[in-house]
Amino acid sequence: MSAPKQPWGSNFSRAEIDASKRHNGLLSLELEFSRECNLQCIYCYASSGRKLRQELDVSEIYHVLEQAIALGARRIILLGGGEPMLYPHALEIMRFLQNRGIGMDLFSNGTLINRGIADELFRLGVAPVIKMNSLREDVQDLLAGVPGTFRAIQAGLANLVAAGYPRNDRPLGVETIICRQNIDELPEMWVWARERRLVPYFEMITFQGRARQHLSLNVTVAELHDLFLRLSAIDRERYGIEWEPHPPIAALSCNRHEYSCTVNSRGYVQPCTGVDLTIGNIRHTPLAEIVRGSPVLSVLRNVRDHIKGACSQCEMLSQCYGCRGLAYHVTGDFLAADPLCWRNPKQVTDHDTAES
Repeated sequence: MSAPKQPWGSNFSRAEIDASKRHNGLLSLELEFSRECNLQCIYCYASSGRKLRQELDVSEIYHVLEQAIALGARRIILLGGGEPMLYPHALEIMRFLQNRGIGMDLFSNGTLINRGIADELFRLGVAPVIKMNSLREDVQDLLAGVPGTFRAIQAGLANLVAAGYPRNDRPLGVETIICRQNIDELPEMWVWARERRLVPYFEMITFQGRARQHLSLNVTVAELHDLFLRLSAIDRERYGIEWEPHPPIAALSCNRHEYSCTVNSRGYVQPCTGVDLTIGNIRHTPLAEIVRGSPVLSVLRNVRDHIKGACSQCEMLSQCYGCRGLAYHVTGDFLAADPLCWRNPKQVTDHDTAES
């Protein structure tokens, strides 16, 4: 069995990324619709739940999408900020992007995906990523903060499968946050996903949003290292998939800072959801001026030339620069060595100290 093509971080060749960097352009854009959400996930980076004041209206969302496309963006990552399928114009925006030939990844909790929506997502060529953190109903519902979430997620996944997912040109993924409550079952869950040709997107927590108030989520660096080794061994021995374990995402490398940025639900532009520094607002400044004029983005476009500490000397630097969001929220410096990487001798050993 071979794994499906992974749509996250592997869409673009090195030549395409280098060309985009030379022109100060974009290849993708991460976009929040609204912070409104039907769940209360205790790890949520955005503390989503209620819609915020002064969120972008739909005309502003179209305007920023047009600007991103003009900068070269070929893929839009629909984050929602909250739950994107709650946004009344979500499918309308996806149809617009499909008509423009733009690829789409949709990060959704899956609970609102009925069969009709699943069929439409499939027709539009959307690559859904469903937020699923456990195969155990009690654990999933605890992490989501709402009873009944497990069953709703499973129903959403079933609807996507009935619509035709996954297929080589229609990948389907599951996003899983690694935490104390689920770490013991994650090897089993990895196999569960692989056997169903789902892309497992298992990632480490950044210390932001509601995760800062729920220290019971935290696991040690040693436990993270052991988990990544076990998942890598499963892939190598069962599926012939080779990858070298490194943070922050199992089997994947994050290189988004070289060609992407985030626009949040109120129009603020940030390097990514983890490095949530404000570098401008599309209501006041065109996206091209923000992207081309930001010293922060300029440094992150060439992060390997500026990264500090153990990361700067790491043998994995050509493939990995750790998690800039973790570095930022633990140390206050987005160029610091990844504080949860097992290759970093100054790694955080007690996550309870990660309160900066």
